[in-house]
Amino acid sequence: MSRAVLLIGSTSPIGHAIAKAFTEAGDRVVGVSVGGDVPEALVANLTLDVSGPTGADEAVARGVELLGGLDVLVLAAAVMAPAAAHEASPDDWRRAIGNTLDTAFFPARAALRTLGAGGSIVAISSVNATLAAPWLPGYAAAKSGVEGLVRQLALDYGPRGIRVNAVAPAMIGNHELPQVAEGYPLGRVGEPSDVAQAVLYLACAPFVTGVVLPVDGGLSIASPAAFLRPDLRSKLLGDEQATGS
Repeated sequence: MSRAVLLIGSTSPIGHAIAKAFTEAGDRVVGVSVGGDVPEALVANLTLDVSGPTGADEAVARGVELLGGLDVLVLAAAVMAPAAAHEASPDDWRRAIGNTLDTAFFPARAALRTLGAGGSIVAISSVNATLAAPWLPGYAAAKSGVEGLVRQLALDYGPRGIRVNAVAPAMIGNHELPQVAEGYPLGRVGEPSDVAQAVLYLACAPFVTGVVLPVDGGLSIASPAAFLRPDLRSKLLGDEQATGS
């Protein structure tokens, strides 16, 4: 049966892949963004700022109108703005939280007034919610907040038959630094389609709620000595084992 899907953050590479995955599964998708390249597969794309209640409420209301209902909400909007904490301005902090955590909370808040039993919310978190990376205080805090929000909503709305989950991608689609792939047990960085397939799974899994699914090629289970430092890996395992020969 075709589902009605509202996709927040539709114009990013991950947003494009999510729209494609749901459409190929036979679902109807309305996107929401503040600009950018709109996926062809969408029923429509709404240009709205959903980091506050007014825009979020309008996005959900118009999405429901266009789709004739709402079954799945995907929260994929975020902004990564690297900055050292001691140099970040208050505006830098608010931008990171507003465009990453608020763009999850306010659309979810609006959608929960409409979603019924069998409804699903899937948020895009990040490995940076639990694995520290240089100069991302706002982004890391916002993504940690997304994961906390997912668990809270899963608990509160589970009795209504609404499931809430998240995926936590690692580096996606960056092939400019091939040596980065050495830090991943699978030996490659992720693709937007990897994230999209995980989102599609969580939207369909009837007995899964409150989870954060890593989509990281095994990065979150890898110790720095074993994978992130090839020189140490060579010393620990020997050159032949370290290179897989």
